[in-house]
Amino acid sequence: MDVFLMIRRKKTTIFTDAKDNTTVLELKKMIEGILKIPPTHQQLFNKENTEMVDGKSLSDYGLNSNSAKAQSPALVGLALLQENGSFEKLEITPYSQPPDLPDVMKSQEANGQEQAS
Repeated sequence: MDVFLMIRRKKTTIFTDAKDNTTVLELKKMIEGILKIPPTHQQLFNKENTEMVDGKSLSDYGLNSNSAKAQSPALVGLALLQENGSFEKLEITPYSQPPDLPDVMKSQEANGQEQAS
């Protein structure tokens, strides 16, 4: 079954899908095709911020068609190898929130339609 993933690192987001029996290493190879960074320079983390091991499958981490749907993909964190030879700390920049609607627009939204003139 298809597993839909949202791979995040800092301000970068990659949306992809894979099979639930896809290994972590195979997922890293998919990321390599996009970012041009070899799998040995990548660390992936599941939602509990546990490092994912190359030989395990996505289903070993609870990523399956029930938990990772197209409309709500599962979050996977990505950290990269730094020049000093150590991996960076996992950092995912939160999405910004839109500003509140002005009061003028709130009354129209509450009606579900604009007032006709």
